[in-house]
Amino acid sequence: MPPEDTTGALSEESAGHDPFALFGAWFAAAGEVDDQPEAMGLATVGADGRPSVRMVLLKGWDAEGFTFFTNYGSRKAGELDAHPAAALLFFWPALMREVRIEGHASRIGPAASDAYFATRPRGSQLGAHASAQSRPVASRAELERSVAEVEDRFAGRPVPRPEYWGGYRLVPDRFEFWQGRSDRLHDRLVFTRPPAGGPGTAAWTRVRLQP
Repeated sequence: MPPEDTTGALSEESAGHDPFALFGAWFAAAGEVDDQPEAMGLATVGADGRPSVRMVLLKGWDAEGFTFFTNYGSRKAGELDAHPAAALLFFWPALMREVRIEGHASRIGPAASDAYFATRPRGSQLGAHASAQSRPVASRAELERSVAEVEDRFAGRPVPRPEYWGGYRLVPDRFEFWQGRSDRLHDRLVFTRPPAGGPGTAAWTRVRLQP
């Protein structure tokens, strides 16, 4: 059973010992008050050690990790491939809740990427072919010409997933759950798992941080 949802307070008793179960309860609660609870910040690190962050959409999660999709030629993909350490951030202001997740990301298999790509709106599928994500483009008109060319190429037939587009899964080793409280005396619970920790809730250690 997931831990009890106690909006406005975060106790050790309500949190339980499984961060995935707690995330699931919070994510479900956010879905009742937020139009896009799956929006999350994704932070990566470049070859020069500089961090970068952008908003992406969570497209799936389970006890194995958190999945999102992108162009493998994009800046974030290049940084993830070179330096897999990454972080996610969810913030649901209506609930005054924040979840920070840290871990390592890697590409998922092509079959899983194919399956998700097939569910995307056709316009998004075409855009994945037309856009060389993160690369310079001379003008908006040039981008629109590329889209038109792709539309002609796939007219009357399904749009296949480009080989350079697919998913990543971030496998977490640290969660921080933040619940806003009055007088800025917020609740913060951190779950950590050593790299050698195996699956299951027993591998997670939970501590409370001062606000």
